[in-house]
Amino acid sequence: MAERPRNSGARTGGARRRILESAIRRFYTDGIAATGIDAITADAGVARMSLYNNFASKSALVSASLEARHAEWLALYARRARRAPDPVTRVLAVFDAYLDQAALAPEPGYRGNALLNAAAELPLGDPGREIVRRHSAEVDAILAAGLRELTDRVHADRTAQHLSYVLHGALARSGLEADRRRLRDARTLALDLLTAL
Repeated sequence: MAERPRNSGARTGGARRRILESAIRRFYTDGIAATGIDAITADAGVARMSLYNNFASKSALVSASLEARHAEWLALYARRARRAPDPVTRVLAVFDAYLDQAALAPEPGYRGNALLNAAAELPLGDPGREIVRRHSAEVDAILAAGLRELTDRVHADRTAQHLSYVLHGALARSGLEADRRRLRDARTLALDLLTAL
């Protein structure tokens, strides 16, 4: 009896997933510029050609890894927001989702937020920077929408901008200092601002 052909789609999907997971890990721990294609393929256990069969270029792989990080954050936020009993807790879920994502980083080796780290490495005009910009814009919109449940639109939008700066400052400092406490401090500052509304 002839052997049945394997499902090449399943193999390709598995290879793509392994390549992407390896790239996400390597880009985070070593940086994008310092991570070569050979390191990613070795980690993923695939041939170099397999990478190029799944991603047109290293830039495309970087973009896919950033989209995956964005999707990961959205899922963490959605989980927190679904359980939030009130609008204040839903706004704080934005901060909690970043704390949850930080908890997923390797120990030791926390380097801050993967999206901001990538943006710092990528040149102006790079598609990856646009992904990070869209992520930040979506977070700002989530903050503003949550705050509109608590106050008028003008005050909500202004407070959302303030919270965004607190959040992004904490993300930058947490990476610089390799210290997740900055994110917890930002959440506390956010709660103080929300309590004063």
